Amino acid sequence: MPIYEYQCQACNHELEALQKLSDEPLRDCPACNKSALQKKISAAGFRLKGGGWYETDFKTSGRKNLADGGGSESKSTSDSASTTSTTTA
Repeated sequence: MPIYEYQCQACNHELEALQKLSDEPLRDCPACNKSALQKKISAAGFRLKGGGWYETDFKTSGRKNLADGGGSESKSTSDSASTTSTTTA
């Protein structure tokens, strides 16, 4: 369930509410009891982080897509280059 941010237009009170997508927006301010709440637009507050989820998702042609920025990718490139040079020599 998403967390929505609201601000009262009458008293500027701000609050967060955990609501279902199908729930009606809140209208009544808990601070001043007026029907002046309005949803604020805010950025999503989550981060996908960790070492393993790139490893298991989005694999193509045996290449590992790691979050560290290519440590294993540069190794595999040098390994394939050394293999190529030894077979052609």
